[in-house]
Amino acid sequence: MAKFDLTLKIIPYLDLHLGFPLLEYIDTKRIYDENELLHAKLGILSKTNMIDYVIDIRKQLYPDQEVSEELKMRRAEVVKELGILQNNVSKVVGWMNDEEVMKKMEEMRDSKALNNYLVQDLEFKIEMMDELVKLAKYRYECGNYSISTSYLYFYLLIMPPTDKNYLKVLWGKLSSEILTQNWDAALEDVYKLREFIDNSALGSPAHILQQRTWLIHWSLFVFFNHVKGRDALIELFLYRLNYLNAIQTTCPHILRYLAAAVIVNRSKRSTLKDLIKVIQQESYTYRDPITEFLEHLYVNFDFEGARLKLQECQTVILNDFFLVALLNEFVENARLMIFETFCRIHQCISISMLAEKLDMKPDVAECWIVNLIRNARLDAKIDSKLGHVIMGVEPVSPYQQIIEKIETLSVRSEALENLIERKLKVKSQDRGGIVWN
Repeated sequence: MAKFDLTLKIIPYLDLHLGFPLLEYIDTKRIYDENELLHAKLGILSKTNMIDYVIDIRKQLYPDQEVSEELKMRRAEVVKELGILQNNVSKVVGWMNDEEVMKKMEEMRDSKALNNYLVQDLEFKIEMMDELVKLAKYRYECGNYSISTSYLYFYLLIMPPTDKNYLKVLWGKLSSEILTQNWDAALEDVYKLREFIDNSALGSPAHILQQRTWLIHWSLFVFFNHVKGRDALIELFLYRLNYLNAIQTTCPHILRYLAAAVIVNRSKRSTLKDLIKVIQQESYTYRDPITEFLEHLYVNFDFEGARLKLQECQTVILNDFFLVALLNEFVENARLMIFETFCRIHQCISISMLAEKLDMKPDVAECWIVNLIRNARLDAKIDSKLGHVIMGVEPVSPYQQIIEKIETLSVRSEALENLIERKLKVKSQDRGGIVWN
């Protein structure tokens, strides 16, 4: 399974704290040598302030050794530094704990009014926010993610996007929300980061590409845990051209997650054509059983190949941190895709043959098809005596075709509009002038 494991490809694009859950997960799967994984965990934790975890891992690696004095001293230093940082922002933390102050601040929509309230009533100074960001970062490094989130929320409530710490805080808040599994807030943070990266002057194209690549990887945690996440994943990875280009340029392994999201999402079947085109374009740089399953089924119409790949897909999904919860849903929808494709080619199908294609026993396949006909209202009937499924001719609704095309076009139009706006903005900056409306 190490051949198909993406953990070591994904971790370099993650924050250290986000990489740790992936290592913990693959540790349970026994894909790699346990000692190597413990060393990898120790390498990550040693760069944080989670000293107690470092001590635990060292005990597992070196059970005969006592805890070093260096680690004990470092632990004491972390506690001391935390006390100093908290003392520096005690006034700000006091405001945060005051419900009346927080309510007033949250209700103020005008930035000027908020600024006047902070300066005149609370004696606010801008330097306080620099200290608060330092404390939030330190708390985060200690593993106190929920406390860090509250500090960063307060910062975003007050500070404008032009502040030097703004982008750093957006990343910190997203990571903290992910690690506390607050998926609604995390999805909002993904959108805020995307907007900031796409619409702000962040420097060179290489730097912007790096930011987009990070966002693609960090957002996997959100997209595979939020109820609306898979729709958002397809829209961002497939129809936001800048992000699709980033995937093709720096991380084609993300196509596994895009393919899986499309397969389990029946309402997004119209995106298959666009997805398969991308998979074929990138097949020389990245392939795995999930992308190959789609190629076998929709490019080669190789049903036997698709059946064999589906078996491999199940093993891949069981060992994938992000996809493991989708196993049953994935298999059910993949079988449905095989069934639908096979039925488009054949009008009368042997149940035993279909069972073989679906990798099921004939009696189980018959029950599955009966439930499918009943629940999906397919125009089909079963002849139990002959053991056949007889398909009716079910025309595709023209209204549905129009709706699907409009949805795709609206996303592409928005992406094109953003691209044109950015090019005009760059052009105007190069000329040293402005673009008149």
